[in-house]
Amino acid sequence: MAILEDNDELLSFMYACPFGLIELDASGVIGMINPHAMKHLLPLAGAQGVGNFFAAMEHHAPELRNFADGFSDASGTICDGHRIFVDLGQKNHDEHPKVLSCCLVKRAPDQLIATLSDVSAQVAQEQRLRQADMWFSALIDEVNDHALLTIDDQGIVLWANHSFVRQTGYTAEDVVGQPVNDILAKQRESDQSSFAIDDQLSLAARDGWHLFEGWEKRAGGDRYWCQRLLVARAEQDSEANRSFSMVLRDVPEPDEKTQDLIELLTRDYLTGATNRRQFHKLLKREHSNYLRQHQPLSLIILDLDNFKALNDVHGHPAGDAVLKQVARIGLECAPAKAVFARLGGEEFALLVPNCRLGATIELAESLRRKIADLRIELPSGSIQVTASLGCADMDETNQSTDDLIAIADRRLYEAKNAGRDRVDPVAA
Repeated sequence: MAILEDNDELLSFMYACPFGLIELDASGVIGMINPHAMKHLLPLAGAQGVGNFFAAMEHHAPELRNFADGFSDASGTICDGHRIFVDLGQKNHDEHPKVLSCCLVKRAPDQLIATLSDVSAQVAQEQRLRQADMWFSALIDEVNDHALLTIDDQGIVLWANHSFVRQTGYTAEDVVGQPVNDILAKQRESDQSSFAIDDQLSLAARDGWHLFEGWEKRAGGDRYWCQRLLVARAEQDSEANRSFSMVLRDVPEPDEKTQDLIELLTRDYLTGATNRRQFHKLLKREHSNYLRQHQPLSLIILDLDNFKALNDVHGHPAGDAVLKQVARIGLECAPAKAVFARLGGEEFALLVPNCRLGATIELAESLRRKIADLRIELPSGSIQVTASLGCADMDETNQSTDDLIAIADRRLYEAKNAGRDRVDPVAA
């Protein structure tokens, strides 16, 4: 901070620059912050305030602390343009998420400079351009020989072209009048990214088109990687009885770099659990199933007890080891089609479709016991950790996901206030 105070020009720049600028020490304590940075950081920090940059970002970008701790050079760029997807609990989940770009530079052993800028519009535009490029590729490449189906708004096949017959091995008589889900390969139950044809039709009706990639099966049983474009037919005059065109392309399986990118976008960097952004995306889809079919839907929110003290005593590497083991337990315990996610810091969530509250409470109790039995061996000794868990069922809510999260979160803190290492509500 003394460096900045001695330089009036730098101070003037700091307050006049059009992006967020923060000066902090190696532990994250903020020495100086300009108005733009305060505007971005304050909504993220919540009640804990903006005294410490890493603590303020812990819920949304816990990796920033690890980046800084793992940077051993005396000075240099720690991260450049690192994107942080921010969830501020917007009521309208159809809106594009807020995305911040963060640069972190080490100027001296105990001085870091961080920048924050809002790149939400840029990211949304990039996503639309990528989708549009894939869309036009699907229509232009081999335009005279693409497999094509026409389906109605219930997912029933109305027509199939000759290229579909050649690509899949099915005849037109095999597929016309049948649900498209009975023809196309069903996704693995463990695949948290898959979702029903009804959801895909809803997205195509809303946006005009929807693109999906995954494994399909030919009539003979062999698999192929398929790019599936679903387009709402434009000539329709009303929402009733609308139909859709489905283009299917046999394309090369994504390479390792593409798979790495998918993992980066959907998985938590440290634990391998689903990340916060993907969790809310999947929650929205399961909520649509609940509203349409009234399938049961429950949620567990889990928070490790006294985790800050554990970090303070044993260090962040020990805390990271605990988080990884807790995530392993959560992923192992998650039923088929359930979603285990890291929401940030030491907070996790388990979204459980087709499960009533009573069974969800029993699942939460099993999680609690396995975490309590966990032992992490360190050179300094063994670490034991416990967790508090709150459970909620969609039938208890006003049919909103915000209410579901609020009820589970409230019960989590009731479990903590009752002594920690427990589930609320308790099993009957």
